[in-house]
Amino acid sequence: MKKTFIVVLFVALFVAIVGCSSKKYFEPQKVSSLHTKTESYSDEIIDLSRDGATLKSRRYIGKNGIGSVVLEEGYRFLSENEHYLLASSINGTLKVINKKDSKTLKTITFGIPVVSATIHNDKIAYILNNNTFGIYNIKENKKSIEKHSEHSFAIDTRAAVPLFVDTLVVMPMLDGKLIILSHLSPQATPNVVYLSADKVFNNVIHLSRVGDTLVAATPQEAITFGDEGKKEYKANLSDIATLNQSIYLFTKEGEVIKTSLALKEEAKLKFKFAHFSLVRAFGDKVFALDQQGSLIVMNSLLTQYQVYALGKVEKPALIIGSKLYKDGKIIELSTLSYK
Repeated sequence: MKKTFIVVLFVALFVAIVGCSSKKYFEPQKVSSLHTKTESYSDEIIDLSRDGATLKSRRYIGKNGIGSVVLEEGYRFLSENEHYLLASSINGTLKVINKKDSKTLKTITFGIPVVSATIHNDKIAYILNNNTFGIYNIKENKKSIEKHSEHSFAIDTRAAVPLFVDTLVVMPMLDGKLIILSHLSPQATPNVVYLSADKVFNNVIHLSRVGDTLVAATPQEAITFGDEGKKEYKANLSDIATLNQSIYLFTKEGEVIKTSLALKEEAKLKFKFAHFSLVRAFGDKVFALDQQGSLIVMNSLLTQYQVYALGKVEKPALIIGSKLYKDGKIIELSTLSYK
């Protein structure tokens, strides 16, 4: 029995070593040097959310850059609006902080870690680590609704943020579905849209609105809801980005696929063995950062591209707005060319 165990262990180790040594990486044939001006922010990203990052100095990066608010020890940045930011602790406490004077407007204790949350006027839509969703009314100082969805055994860390759409709020759940309810009448029966039935790594990783079309994705599938009804595109997704009336799907096979809002394929590029860690689309450009440090800048038609060498992605990095935050430096992406 002992010999058998040793043999099995040896085989397992051998397979693991061979598997790691045989892993392929993206090796572009032509790489351009980065000549654009960079800024230094002399800090380190220690936590990422879909809407920003928390820095080692306890400041945060939001949609307008590095904010002036210094978070309390043990808190991470979640999201923000024009006046307030949301920060949560591992013990399930959520703080609403006034960005103007850095004072805490409200402290809400859930007792369970907050995965994602967003604030709209006087309401906070949130999703907890146990797949509970709810709406908290700040003015009334109470939960308008809180319900538990099905248990999810493991999630992708890129958890999408709840989205307010007119009188509705869309909850991107950890078990692969969207729950749509009215934030004006939260007790009314919600609509449930199933994106996928898998129980592991199946949470909604992207949720956005393009005009009257809702765009969502899990790691296995992209879905849109618009004038043409529900459309689906199955793929092993690393991430997704939208630009004007187009959707860009970034797959784990190194593909960048441009589709219409109805998810009809329009163009495709393949970067062999690329593993996308960050993606973004704005202006007339599409950006993808490979884990080995190759920044691919493409035109929106996916007919031209250029690759820049930035260095391996070994620490958390972030693209937000038109800027890439990596290794203590800020790179303005809008100055980079795809020609």
